[in-house]
Amino acid sequence: MLSEIRITTSKRNEMKDITGEIESALSDSGITDGVCHIFVPHTTAAVTINEKADPDVATDISSTLEKMIPAGWGYRHAEGNSDSHLKSSLVGASELVVIRDGRLLLGVWQAVFFCEFDGPRSRRCYIRVSEDRP
Repeated sequence: MLSEIRITTSKRNEMKDITGEIESALSDSGITDGVCHIFVPHTTAAVTINEKADPDVATDISSTLEKMIPAGWGYRHAEGNSDSHLKSSLVGASELVVIRDGRLLLGVWQAVFFCEFDGPRSRRCYIRVSEDRP
């Protein structure tokens, strides 16, 4: 089953917890065991799994990426968002999460984060839930 979620960002660089929206798509699918593929169809955004308990972790990740890959560094790309493309490539466009007993098999501290690197924008994220077959 394929679902689409809409994400609105409010900053140029932002990490938003989208675990709840993914869990809703999983619940709607009725699938209890399988895999959930999360895909971001944007070249200046990404998706990752990391700690949700302390919001400073997401802030640290975002800040570190900004320091490693600064905006306006003299890139050749004319749109002025080359740093966003580079960050997106480093983090990645997809994640795969195991589903067991109707739940995402994430660790206690884990969440799925949409990573905006060229916001604010209105974005999409696709959720594909596939069932294990014997």
